[in-house]
Amino acid sequence: MQRITNTGRVNLGHLFWLRCLAIIGQLVTIAVVQQFFGVHLPLPAMLIIIALEAIFNAGTWFRVASARPETDLELLGQLWVDLGALSALLFLSGGTTNPFVSLYLPSLAIAAAVLPWRHMIWLAIFAMCCYIALGFDSVPLNMDNPANLFDYYRTGMWVNFMVSVGLIAWFVARMSSALRQRDAALGDAQQRLLRDERAVALGVQAATVAHEMGTPLSTIAMLTEELREAARTDQALAAYVDDFALLEQQMTLCTSALARLRSRASVAPARERLDAWLASFCEQWRLRHPHVKFVRLAAAIDDTWLDETAAVGQILTILLDNAARVSRDGVRLAAALTDGFIEFQVCDSGPGIAPALRTKLGSAPVDSTQGGHGVGLYLAFAAAARLNGSIELLDGEPRGTRAVLRVPAAKDDGTPRRAAVSISNKENEL
Repeated sequence: MQRITNTGRVNLGHLFWLRCLAIIGQLVTIAVVQQFFGVHLPLPAMLIIIALEAIFNAGTWFRVASARPETDLELLGQLWVDLGALSALLFLSGGTTNPFVSLYLPSLAIAAAVLPWRHMIWLAIFAMCCYIALGFDSVPLNMDNPANLFDYYRTGMWVNFMVSVGLIAWFVARMSSALRQRDAALGDAQQRLLRDERAVALGVQAATVAHEMGTPLSTIAMLTEELREAARTDQALAAYVDDFALLEQQMTLCTSALARLRSRASVAPARERLDAWLASFCEQWRLRHPHVKFVRLAAAIDDTWLDETAAVGQILTILLDNAARVSRDGVRLAAALTDGFIEFQVCDSGPGIAPALRTKLGSAPVDSTQGGHGVGLYLAFAAAARLNGSIELLDGEPRGTRAVLRVPAAKDDGTPRRAAVSISNKENEL
């Protein structure tokens, strides 16, 4: 099976434009030597060869526009045709005595840049065979004044040198740039793969912890209910009735979070109106932190829809929990639509994030001074990237931290952009 080249389409496009320049150069050269050097060439045969080149190049253009990727064998065929056309033109114009015979070298240099060595060897053998054949048989140049042969040869060598340098420099430089871009894209893909592998590993651990927490939570819920029943008759426990109610409420939140974690593994991504979903989300989050002052701001989002509401809600929960942990006197959540992206801003009035720590957050779990391990924030960055979004941590005004989450707004056709990654809020400390 032929190997599909990563830069094949770029290479084939370059070959198309180089062949266009070659056809123009061949026509100009024929016209110049006919008019100014008195060389009589077999024009019908040469023009037929150039016309066949043009037809082949038109087919190459349609091939470049197609969606099917190119193979090394196809690129070999393209260069083989170029060398064959060059050999035919040289055969009709003096063979090895033609100063343009060294144009074999730029073609072989281009082949070396785009083909594996196995194919390059066959092309080099073909070029050598053509050169040897031209040395034995070719149509000699027919000149009005043979004394002008040296001037013709010297001028041709000068033009040939300039053309060869230009072709090699341009094509090899473009190919090197394409290879560098491919290597950079490959490096980014490897980084994304490593990040996704870490996120999956942490997700598996979170699912395991969630499974293990089921029994302790059931035990705590049962004990809480028994204490509330005992408080009705025991005066010593009556003073803690409100605390028992709050504890039972928090237990309900924990069990519902575990239920959502189990259900999201089989439920398709949800799509909801942003204003309605955000209002419901904020009400749920207030129950998690009833003692934190919370302000929600929303502007111009009435007609905005949001895909992957579950994943976005998990990310926002992590960011809001981090803000509430360092700033109980004020947490603000703002939402707005900007350039096709929904932008959420979570602001707190805490001490802020140290510059050295900020560069590490999101790339790997990092321990913080608040006792967290940064797992939740790491998963939030990974989930945002999978949603084609981003998270940015900035300085707040006048102090604190401003976390900005950007996710794409829903498409007009109503289809979700991509599957979300499910993350856990068990360890979402900054």
